[in-house]
Amino acid sequence: MDLDSVDLNELRYEALSERPSKVQLTDLGRPVAPGATIADWLDGLPNQLAAKGLKSLRDAIVTAHETGRPVVAALGGHVIKTGCAPYLIDWVERGVLDGLALNGSAAIHDLELAIAGKTSEDVGPRLMAGTFGFARETSDLYAWACERAATQGCGLGAALADVILERGGPGLNASLLVAARRKKIPLTVHVAIGTDIVHMTPQLDGAALGKATLDDFRILTNLIAQLAGGVWLNLGSAVVLPEVFLKAVSIVRNLGRSLDGLTTANLDFNQQYRGLLNVLQRPGAQGIALTGHHELMIPLLHAAVATRLQAPVAAPSANGHP
Repeated sequence: MDLDSVDLNELRYEALSERPSKVQLTDLGRPVAPGATIADWLDGLPNQLAAKGLKSLRDAIVTAHETGRPVVAALGGHVIKTGCAPYLIDWVERGVLDGLALNGSAAIHDLELAIAGKTSEDVGPRLMAGTFGFARETSDLYAWACERAATQGCGLGAALADVILERGGPGLNASLLVAARRKKIPLTVHVAIGTDIVHMTPQLDGAALGKATLDDFRILTNLIAQLAGGVWLNLGSAVVLPEVFLKAVSIVRNLGRSLDGLTTANLDFNQQYRGLLNVLQRPGAQGIALTGHHELMIPLLHAAVATRLQAPVAAPSANGHP
């Protein structure tokens, strides 16, 4: 074995001007001047990594909207808890969103905000006290919605929106469920039994819940079958909705339907296994991962889309209206 040092004098060099480079002067960010608009700020972002992904997602949403292709948002409960529903409601009302899919916790937080104007418990101390998850109105209305959905075959999302509207409350205009129902777009809720507070109470009929959420899965699958050229946004659901999406995609492909031109995005404060694989990689779509807090990323995406829509979009207020 040769124990001599490597001879570096035989290294080959190339001209820097000819070497491929991933960063150009045109990719650098541009600081905005005082009084600049949101559009100015977005245009001044570096053309790199997440900033590039944000612009790509903005363009995909706007293109889908303008060409009549569906844009669907799937969201977990943290999106509601961080105050981001008004931005999605604005998209529903303006016709940017063509469907909504919620996991169980998102539906519960939305329901509570609608009927009581508040939601989200401090789990730790209430769990120790044996009081966590036992709000009467939440459980009663949810059980009622499940029975109605099972009887009428309308799906859990639609039934929850209907019972919220009948019950009334101070937060109706801040409810995604209500907004989607009023706009008559597909609205589905996808439940993993045993994961939500409403599953702890005796008035809930498990058979009714199972039928209601299964009906919603089939409604959502029919919507996903139309997603060619559209956009699927996974917002803060790490497990349930990525799994639901994957199974729906499998059905769609088994039926011979095309999903060509689909853009998928996963927005969360960290990128987890199922969001990355089931949403961004396995479906064979253009996948965009944006990592950050919902209370920053969703308003930012909303503003980015607003700069490209034909009609300006005003910032939503606390009641869900511009």
